[in-house]
Amino acid sequence: MIINNQEFQVNGLNYTIRSALVADAKVLSELRVQIDGETENMDREKGEAYIDVQGFEQIIKTDTESSRNLFLVASVDGRIVGFSRCEGIYLQRFSHKVEFGVCVLQEFWGYGIGRTLLKESLAWADTNGIKKVTLHVLETNHKAINLYKKLGFEIEGQLKNDRFLSDGEFYNTIIMGRFGFEGEANENRN
Repeated sequence: MIINNQEFQVNGLNYTIRSALVADAKVLSELRVQIDGETENMDREKGEAYIDVQGFEQIIKTDTESSRNLFLVASVDGRIVGFSRCEGIYLQRFSHKVEFGVCVLQEFWGYGIGRTLLKESLAWADTNGIKKVTLHVLETNHKAINLYKKLGFEIEGQLKNDRFLSDGEFYNTIIMGRFGFEGEANENRN
């Protein structure tokens, strides 16, 4: 799915949120590796589960053509500094939901880019009849957890000892979900 470009300004920084283009594939491949190396909040270590240019080209094509997927990028002065993705599930029993993921270069934290990517994704989900948006977040990423809660997500559970980080310790992964209006009614029924 494609959205219209949106312009934002936060703390003196102007940035654009737009749909990913096939021409972004090379930059996205490099950016993902860089971001994975900047924080342990991501699932991967730097270079793991590498997606090359052709891989990103295919993802972008699929997401552009699919009404159940959304791939957004954030750019500052034409430089891509972050991205987010909603991926739908095509099994009928799960067709009401998408999984959300986001990453932003560390030097651009604090400008609301991640929040804006999420808000744009949620607006898209609401407009397109998505009843549930899910995500996974490291238990120590309190800033992200608080943001998700402010935007309507709730904690659904946790995966215990799910991640092994560089300090030699195991950490839990928090599973969160945001339900559309109909989803809330269905949840209250159970």
